[in-house]
Amino acid sequence: MVHVVVVDDSPTARKLLVAILTADPGITVVGQASDGDQAIAMTAALRPDVVTMDIDMPGTDGLQATQRILKQSPVPIVVISATIGGADQTAAMEALNSGAVAVVAKPSGPTAPGFAELARHICSTVKSMASVTLVRSAPRRSAPGTPKVHVGWRVGSARVQAVVIAASTGGPAALQTLLTGLPRSFPAPILVVQHMSAGFTPGLAVWLAATCGRPVHVAVHGEPLLPGIVYMAPDSSHLGVWCQIVVLSAEPPVGGFQPAADFLFSSAARSYGDSLVAVVLTGMGRDGLLGAKDVVRTGGMLVAQDAATAVVNGMPGAVVAAGLASVVLPIHDIAPYLALLARTGEGTHS
Repeated sequence: MVHVVVVDDSPTARKLLVAILTADPGITVVGQASDGDQAIAMTAALRPDVVTMDIDMPGTDGLQATQRILKQSPVPIVVISATIGGADQTAAMEALNSGAVAVVAKPSGPTAPGFAELARHICSTVKSMASVTLVRSAPRRSAPGTPKVHVGWRVGSARVQAVVIAASTGGPAALQTLLTGLPRSFPAPILVVQHMSAGFTPGLAVWLAATCGRPVHVAVHGEPLLPGIVYMAPDSSHLGVWCQIVVLSAEPPVGGFQPAADFLFSSAARSYGDSLVAVVLTGMGRDGLLGAKDVVRTGGMLVAQDAATAVVNGMPGAVVAAGLASVVLPIHDIAPYLALLARTGEGTHS
């Protein structure tokens, strides 16, 4: 049984969320808070498995409450945002960066289109996040450009021509760390599949662009891939590449995901071969594992985030367990390692 505290300043919204959650036999709501201060006190007193957090609240808002809860009484926090776009979504992205584990859209009412599907998504998210072990602080890299873990790999005479990244739970904060750490002159395009609730990817792209100081946007079918630009997979379309051009595909989900990292990795492996670097960041499940096999088979490099800094070690742990990871690094070491590869064309053996 998953014990949940529901936080929302609207009595109507709170009542709806409680009804959604308690309709699932695996969830019980142990507390309801109408503002951030109540949420902080209630979480400390009740020690729930998960907190669902509204963002736009008077006084101590959801972002502030998230930050204080994670500092004082760490518990997985699922942000429930009423607004897709605008200041509320920016705050939701900041909450993810502060340590919240997921963000989902707030349902408008039982008669709204897609209500049943959204209700199921909220319940499945809450239950899956209950098992998350929070990473309170990721270790910083020890020295610029000198990651602790290396394995032998050569791109050949070619420079790194593309980087592809897979991320899910905990991914927004990990992406922010990685992209901020790359030099502005990074010489390859960067393609990203980040599992998000529908509607939040454009806001994530805007937030990453603003906080990383690098161009980030949702990919558009047929646009050219340019050095240093970050291309995010859109909702409900696979992201791929052909002849250095973005390809969006409506093919069925791969392993239950659309967009899927498996699709991106396999597509990029066919296009770039041994000039490709694939990165698997924090996330639940095994998306990226099948595509990683294609990356390795065609001579590419595969970097996995280490378990100590991953919010959830499912995705990176799967490629490590399969023996596919060329290098395993803390999140703060990945950007300097990518910069090293792009600059030298090779990794060194420790």
